Amino acid sequence: MKLIVGLGNPGQKYEQTRHNVGFMAADKIAGLISASPSKVRFEGLWAEGNHRGEKLAILWPQTFMNASGKSVRKAIDFFKLTPEEIVVICDDLNLPCGRLRLKASGSSGGQKGLADIIRHLGSESFPRLKIGIDRPPEGWEVVDYVLGRFNKSEQQTIDEATTQAAYAAMDWATNGITQTMTEYNSKVSAKPKGKTKPSP
Repeated sequence: MKLIVGLGNPGQKYEQTRHNVGFMAADKIAGLISASPSKVRFEGLWAEGNHRGEKLAILWPQTFMNASGKSVRKAIDFFKLTPEEIVVICDDLNLPCGRLRLKASGSSGGQKGLADIIRHLGSESFPRLKIGIDRPPEGWEVVDYVLGRFNKSEQQTIDEATTQAAYAAMDWATNGITQTMTEYNSKVSAKPKGKTKPSP
């Protein structure tokens, strides 16, 4: 079994915000593999399905972004998974909007959810799939930016990026990290038509 973790914050208040692109991609994976209806498990929402003969589990931690590691650790311990058998999907301020980057390991890069997972696992050696959300415009606080929603010019880009991220995670589960990195790290989603002020 392979575990796909989408990071975000629970609740209607945070739906479709920049910090929740991991949830968005996980939702699309569940639809693509006809995953069983999600249920509460490991302090998160949980669904299971199959893709090309590989059993996939999807986890949406409900512990809020900064405490994501607690949920991930419980799932890994229960199924006795190694860090290499999970992939974490999250946002990244340091990538252009819509750009994907799959890595086999590494630091959190300032992403608080990744940082908490690293802390709970005691290891940086797990794959992570980052979806670029771009840097906040001058004068914006980072927290306000990541908890804000995409503007109209960014929305199509993010819709395409989260779809590509869903396929990338599924391909990682069946094709492995190296082949999937080669294919998806070079892809660039459609660019926004112009940089406009983000939605609050």
